[in-house]
Amino acid sequence: MEFKNQVQALTEKIKSMAECTSTEEATKNAFVMPFISLLGYDVFNPMEVVPEFTADVGTKKGEKVDYAILRNSEPIILFECKSCGSELSESHAAQLYRYFSVTKARFGILTNGIKYKFYTDLEEPNKMDPKPFLEFDFLDLSENTLDELKRFSKNTFDVEETISAALDLKYTKEIKILLEEQLKDPSDEFCKFFVSRVYPGKATQKVKEQFYEITKRALNQYIKDKIREKLNTAFADDERDTVLEAESVSNVKTEKSKIETTEIEIEGYHIIKSILRKTVDPSRIIYRDAKTYFNVLLDDNNRKPICRLYFNTTQKYIATFDNNREEDKHPITDLNEIYNFAKQIESIISFYDDTTKEDKPD
Repeated sequence: MEFKNQVQALTEKIKSMAECTSTEEATKNAFVMPFISLLGYDVFNPMEVVPEFTADVGTKKGEKVDYAILRNSEPIILFECKSCGSELSESHAAQLYRYFSVTKARFGILTNGIKYKFYTDLEEPNKMDPKPFLEFDFLDLSENTLDELKRFSKNTFDVEETISAALDLKYTKEIKILLEEQLKDPSDEFCKFFVSRVYPGKATQKVKEQFYEITKRALNQYIKDKIREKLNTAFADDERDTVLEAESVSNVKTEKSKIETTEIEIEGYHIIKSILRKTVDPSRIIYRDAKTYFNVLLDDNNRKPICRLYFNTTQKYIATFDNNREEDKHPITDLNEIYNFAKQIESIISFYDDTTKEDKPD
């Protein structure tokens, strides 16, 4: 819990100071050094953390990497830093690539203080991979990312175990990207696999073209069905009330404003109820649809917004609320990313209930 709290504290610092942190040196002092520190390394001990670490590259002498974390006087992790807000480009990674190849470090980190990219040498020994095995943004951290970061903590860091984890992360990431691509635009080879398994006749060009749409539709429907199956299991106890409530609200909205409550909004609503099922009675969590957003409320009270779902545009958002009921919108690409905001969703419920208790007379 202490590690998580430290990460959260740095996140809040980044949120409050990012706009006024424009130079590379300011970024290193304000964000990168605290990050190295929360991993357990003493940034003021030159036997442990060396700023401007010399990494001579071929005929270029005096080349320096921004930070090197040492163990037994040898670098184990290199940091290449850029100014806050700048994009982490391939040219920046190329700089880290040069340093990586002339040291004994097995890990290289490219960062602008907010976004981090972690590299290693899975494809060829002592040669940094062209793609990172781990990427994260301090403004959009998940629980899984926290677990991976803990591997780099001073007290738990083990090179071989971390390399093994990096291998798993790298190929899991690649497979997820591949699956996402196939869901959007199935390749001929991918479709051919299904044609060979389910179609009894000859796979003519016309059949292949037909199976492009069939495969795409089947994959997306399968994912929706699995999500619905899990949600139905989680909410078996209050399913009937939810269905009746959805039908009632949908009918009223259709008559009054022709607002359409979509399936994906209902699925998002169920995920929010799943997050809160141990925190609050599910019957207190009500939704109201609107033209531009889908509102989730506590006690059906507009003054107690839990969150809002903006699912009517290409880029989808979830908006959470702070204690002043100020809205903070976060872009998402997948419904499961709603779980990343569980802390904010649970926190606003606690705030409303605590406020209600304070308002009651003794």
